[in-house]
Amino acid sequence: METTELTVDRLANLSTGESGVITKVLGHGAFRKRITEMGFVKGKKVRVIKNAPLQDPVEYEIMGYNVSLRRSEANLIDVLSGAEADSQKLNGFNGIISDNVLKKTAHEKSKTINVALVGNPNCGKTSFFNQASGSHERVGNYGGVTIDAKMARMRQDGYLINITDLPGTYSITEYTPEELYVRSHIMERMPDVVVNVVDASNLERNLFLTTQLIDMNIKVVIALNMYDELEKKGARLKFRELGEMLGIPIIPTVAVKGQGIKNLMRKVIDVYEDRDPIVRYVNINYGHDIEKSIDVLRKELDKDDRLVDKYSSRYLAVKLLENDRTTRSMLKNRDNFDRINELTNREIARLEKAFGESSETVITDAKYGFVAGALNETYVESRERKRQRSKEIDYFITHKILGFPIFLFAMWLMFQATFTLGNYPMEWIDAGVGYIGDFVGSHMAAGPLKDLLVDGVIGGVGGVIVFLPNILILFFFISFMEDTGYMARVSFIMDRLMHKIGLHGKSFIPLIMGFGCNVPAVMATRTLENRKDRILTMMITPFMSCSARLPVYVLIISAFFPKNQGLMLFSIYMIGIIMAIVVALVLKNTVFRKAVVPFVMELPPYRMPTLRNTSIHMWHKGVQYLKKMGGVILVASILIWALSYFPRHVDYSKNYDASIAQVENSTSLGEAQKQHQVSQLEMAKASEHQEQSYIGRMGHALAPVLKPLGFDWKIGVAILTGLAAKEIVVSTMGILYQAQDEGNSGTLVQKLQQQTHTSGKLKGQKVFTPLVAFGFMLFVLIYFPCVAVIAAIKKEANWKWAVFMMVYTTAIAWVVSFATYQIGSLFV
Repeated sequence: METTELTVDRLANLSTGESGVITKVLGHGAFRKRITEMGFVKGKKVRVIKNAPLQDPVEYEIMGYNVSLRRSEANLIDVLSGAEADSQKLNGFNGIISDNVLKKTAHEKSKTINVALVGNPNCGKTSFFNQASGSHERVGNYGGVTIDAKMARMRQDGYLINITDLPGTYSITEYTPEELYVRSHIMERMPDVVVNVVDASNLERNLFLTTQLIDMNIKVVIALNMYDELEKKGARLKFRELGEMLGIPIIPTVAVKGQGIKNLMRKVIDVYEDRDPIVRYVNINYGHDIEKSIDVLRKELDKDDRLVDKYSSRYLAVKLLENDRTTRSMLKNRDNFDRINELTNREIARLEKAFGESSETVITDAKYGFVAGALNETYVESRERKRQRSKEIDYFITHKILGFPIFLFAMWLMFQATFTLGNYPMEWIDAGVGYIGDFVGSHMAAGPLKDLLVDGVIGGVGGVIVFLPNILILFFFISFMEDTGYMARVSFIMDRLMHKIGLHGKSFIPLIMGFGCNVPAVMATRTLENRKDRILTMMITPFMSCSARLPVYVLIISAFFPKNQGLMLFSIYMIGIIMAIVVALVLKNTVFRKAVVPFVMELPPYRMPTLRNTSIHMWHKGVQYLKKMGGVILVASILIWALSYFPRHVDYSKNYDASIAQVENSTSLGEAQKQHQVSQLEMAKASEHQEQSYIGRMGHALAPVLKPLGFDWKIGVAILTGLAAKEIVVSTMGILYQAQDEGNSGTLVQKLQQQTHTSGKLKGQKVFTPLVAFGFMLFVLIYFPCVAVIAAIKKEANWKWAVFMMVYTTAIAWVVSFATYQIGSLFV
């Protein structure tokens, strides 16, 4: 028996004669009340009788009588259509389906609830999302971590709940992309229930957003998160009474521990099913003058039935009085827009004259007044001083003298631990990769397939996977510092320096995120209000060494700087920060001349992160790294191997096969001498073949440009392949240098140490000296960020800035590496 899942359609899309069963009524307020009173409730069958000559309105039959609806109204009703159902094979009925089956399926569809999570940054919203859905989204104790909507689903009490985690925002005005995104999602997607996640330790600020949701006249449930912190500091909140005042049920939760999640979801179901007694629409009283202006605008807005079926006219009136440009733009195509616009300007002018300040400020003050009044009735403050522990720690962490050294020490400790702790599992994985290569090599017949598996797949991917422990350790430290709230303090202590380069401390958060991955760091610039700030931050973010570069650094440092590994890695990261500062100063005084933006950023209380959240963050990034191994790096490794393997027949400078045969047949040489000479001849043959392979030709084409930097053609090939993803630099080296030794003696580190130039003035000399190795790391640090970063910059800014990024970073990389090699050579 084959069962095919049916999809829900809108009533407006049914053709004449088609039937459907109602699964959900969207819209709100007066429209929902009127439409349900007419019989349009879930589970009822409705049939299209006919369309008017102009296709609007449409006549429907429901509950034995006929009724007309405008198409805009019918478009707010979800149905499971009979025609759609008849086209499916369901429950054994071959093309024919009964009303009972259709109604049963529609009932199941009606038990799907779309929930949107809305809340301030750092309120625990993403922790709530992770616990509720079992997802592993990133969690950080500072604002701007969620920069796109994340979606997941869960089942509870027979309901399928689709959860969308929206970006954190303090309000839904129009100052940042997050605010507009959240507002657009609520208004256009019309989730069935909005879960407003509120930080119980900072109620007054968090409830401001709640007042805006109240204005929208939508179904809301409040998750009173971090409730344990409120109790610990001795404060008391009569949350049931507060919920009754707001007309919104409130459920205490502790998201990081998973406490209260199930209770809250049960409440979501009750609200969705209209069976919660607390839910009611509350008008926030803005005072006589503002309410008079709201009534004037509502009367005009209510004349457009299509508009108020979908949006609350009171909400639109409030937004217009706040001089909200997005709302005005949305109303431009309405027939009575000129009148709405005229009334709006008149009422704003009246209010500003009466109050002596902007109408937006007047309304904001009224909202905070409403919140303060509600909390005065229900909240009892602790006698203990608030956030005393945070203040004591901040005295040292944000100290004007001690703060910066503490930050530098934390960074050094992180990088030193990355090497020290990661060295042991790294050696184990390296040995395992070597064993797999030896095993495959010894059990397969010679030929292209064996070479592909041993040199291409195992040599390429294995050369990168050994750095997984280092990646995990780095992300563990970054996650720990984010979750505790220390990263927000770093922004604070860096504010003065950031001002010097034309930014402010808040821009430092995307830069710190860049140590993990530059792509989300570029996207995190959305949290910056000013467009010039966003673009300038994007332009310097790639100087932050992402985790993809870490394998390159670990490889080179292990090979050529074994005595000061942590210090060398720390210096590379610090050079990246210094480069970002220098470039920002240049851009500030050329492209981005502008006034300084004041620094406003929340310093959240310190919290001891749970091992679960920190481990989830660490492992989630580790999984992304492993997926790269099986995706882009595997494909790139195979491609690079093929380019280095073909063409098979090249013109050698001598007949190596004959020379090898002559040595093997020699009677004057001992067995050990024979093996040594044969090995030397085979290495020379493989090296010459690789130089004449397709990838060798590409490398030699780049050689004149890279020669002044001390790089040979193989380094040029590695740099070229790193355009796709920086990890591929290591896998490329694994493939290119593996060919120098038929397999099996020595690691990639040893092979790098043994490399010599095969031609030119430097023939026979070592390719990698400490000076060349350092210059190579600087080049990898600075040049062309990966393709994914360029795509992110194109999306967040435009293609011109993306091209600018490609060109200027590569040019700077060449100049810096050139200066390092040429000046350094004078002293070596």
